[in-house]
Amino acid sequence: MNFQTRLAAKILNLGGVISNPTDTIQGLTCLPSYTHAMQKMGRLKRRPPQKGFILLASEVRFFQPFVQDIDLLTQISPQEQPTTYLLKARKGVSTLITGDFDTVAVRLTDNKLIANLCKKCNSALLSTSANITGKPTITSVFALNMTFKQELNFIIAPRNYNTQASQIINLQTGERLR
Repeated sequence: MNFQTRLAAKILNLGGVISNPTDTIQGLTCLPSYTHAMQKMGRLKRRPPQKGFILLASEVRFFQPFVQDIDLLTQISPQEQPTTYLLKARKGVSTLITGDFDTVAVRLTDNKLIANLCKKCNSALLSTSANITGKPTITSVFALNMTFKQELNFIIAPRNYNTQASQIINLQTGERLR
């Protein structure tokens, strides 16, 4: 694990908000255990609080504190096309995560950076695209700093392959939403 990844994990563990490449697009990331960090992500992104966020992880065990039916997690595996699954949220999960829904959005990935951050933080990562709601995803460190007024605690530079959002499937009903 390189120095940059270790530093990003330390900042996340202290309640920071970072920007990093994910298995899909450049994201904003924090830990779901820090209310102030989740609020900051929503404010930076100008995201309506009723929308919620996605949890990313490299192992299904990191989703267990957030999901009501843990047995459904056995149906999730990393996909060739990144796939976000909606599952019934466990009671008490913050509405900053779920928004106005009774579900939590989870995506299992074998992305090396996400795996290393999850391992160092011993947690799923709360994630959203690195952009202002409704605007294109940001693809440079300069644009990240300009857009978010240097309020991000750390930036891991975007990568060229990060271009497409994940598909979304309600695991309970099988309905494909995107």
